[in-house]
Amino acid sequence: MENFNEQQSLRSDIYLLIAALFRQAPSAALIDFLSTLDVEASESAMQKAWFGLKEAAQNSDREALEDEYQNLFIGIGRGEAVLFGSWHMTGSLMEKPLADIRHDLERLGFEREAQVKEPEDHISALCEVMAMLTEEDAEIQQAFFNKHLATWYDAFAQQVETAKSADFYRSAAALLLAFGTLEQVQFSKNTKSKTHLKIDVKNVTEYE
Repeated sequence: MENFNEQQSLRSDIYLLIAALFRQAPSAALIDFLSTLDVEASESAMQKAWFGLKEAAQNSDREALEDEYQNLFIGIGRGEAVLFGSWHMTGSLMEKPLADIRHDLERLGFEREAQVKEPEDHISALCEVMAMLTEEDAEIQQAFFNKHLATWYDAFAQQVETAKSADFYRSAAALLLAFGTLEQVQFSKNTKSKTHLKIDVKNVTEYE
């Protein structure tokens, strides 16, 4: 049980790290943390992604990171890569996938914080939800991931990796792609979930 709890805690931490990376340009503290990661030598996609992120952090420049985030995700009108699931699934923002997410979040007991301005289909918002759901039944996690992330995270990661403005964020996209793929593999080992999101999950709105 202790190993299982440690694994869930690690998954939560990775989701929160990915959320932090795509919410805004990484802070100096986050870059310092990434620069000192203890990465084991391995041929796995995750270990390669960790090493790439560590190397990118070590070679990063604060002002350049700010400019890269601006050009990649904000731009003039729109950046080179789109952070929102609705766009990747329908080609437009604020579409039905966003309404579906809001519906499921309400059923799960999540409440939108007043200071949050981004729509709930932002990649960071969804990763933050998944971080909280690691404390819940695997079927609930799998249902939310499959419905709201699995359908588009890889397209988003590839969009970032091929963007002209991408430098540091290629490594962040590689981590997202490697971790998302690992999550899909682990979920597929469970009994194929036919679970529909139900109102049976505790309210976790006070999670920090």
